[in-house]
Amino acid sequence: MTIAQLAHIADPMLTPRLVVKVGSALLVGADGAPRRAWLTALVGELAAARARGQQVIVVSSGAIALGARRLGLAKGGRGSLADAQAAAAVGQITLAGLWADLFASHGVTAAQVLLTLDDLEDRRRWLNVTATLGTLLACGAVPVINENDTVATEEIRFGDNDRLAARVGQAAEAHAVLLLSDIDGLYDRDPRDPDAKRIPVVRRVTPDIRAMATGGSSSGLGSGGMTSKLQAAEIAGLAGMALAIIDGRPDQPLAQALADARGTLFLARPHKSARKAWLGGRMRMRGFLHVDAGAAMALGQGASLLAAGVLQVEGQFVRGDAVAVVGPAGEVLARGLSEYDAAECMALAGRNSRDHADILGYAPRSAMIHRDQLVLV
Repeated sequence: MTIAQLAHIADPMLTPRLVVKVGSALLVGADGAPRRAWLTALVGELAAARARGQQVIVVSSGAIALGARRLGLAKGGRGSLADAQAAAAVGQITLAGLWADLFASHGVTAAQVLLTLDDLEDRRRWLNVTATLGTLLACGAVPVINENDTVATEEIRFGDNDRLAARVGQAAEAHAVLLLSDIDGLYDRDPRDPDAKRIPVVRRVTPDIRAMATGGSSSGLGSGGMTSKLQAAEIAGLAGMALAIIDGRPDQPLAQALADARGTLFLARPHKSARKAWLGGRMRMRGFLHVDAGAAMALGQGASLLAAGVLQVEGQFVRGDAVAVVGPAGEVLARGLSEYDAAECMALAGRNSRDHADILGYAPRSAMIHRDQLVLV
């Protein structure tokens, strides 16, 4: 059985482990104060989900907005990286306390987990996150996760909690990700257009689907728009998870959206191994290997990437780094772990395997990227 409709997300048989992302625009009011009544109702819904047999992970925005109010910072604390980091340091205490108090009223323990991009891009740290989340859930706690904005710099930031939620879902081996937003799904054009139509189900994020994405949150508090949600859907789909966008603004948003089937559901793709799911969801590539049409076709048939099909090498990377494979039309075809460093790839690009030993001066490896270390996207 698979998640084929929005209501399946509330079914503990189909979705035993669920990630719920809450955006800043929902959690924090225009005055910078938490919307406690709304949050109380949402926690009641999450507690009910646990009672019916679902394990729940929360990815919560709001620390920067809450801290900015306390510190009196302009632009919601997003005027500069330093402002955001300072606001997060103050707001994270308030945010964690909110979740802890509200879950405690239902007899549930909340656990705070702060992550940076590197925590989920580095394989060893990824496995540590996976183990920690698994233990917390096994103990009956609800992990409440946010990006560690206090220490994250621009180079190591997710930048939005939509993609963070998808990556957390991968690490936790969740079955679905639910994004609570200030819009009720993906529309075929700007939703302010009276002729705009909501797309109820998306089987795969294609260029046509990406073209439907519009600008950011209307509130000005959040950092993610529809583009980040589509990127999250791609990450989730590669990991075998469904992802849904629903309108989080009403009281008890889960019950209302699921009862009315109002939202957009992105279906999961065939499940990959845990390692390939991690690789497919990586957001930061160290380099790019541009390939010809023949190599692109071979990759689609499950082959490794051979040097003969590589036209151009970009970036500085070493063996074992993640690189993207780019097709003739400039599209990213796959991601994988390079068997060579960048200089070696440049020397081997376009050359037949029989020449590799002479070029390198040592016995070559079988491929630039072995198929076991490569995932199609």
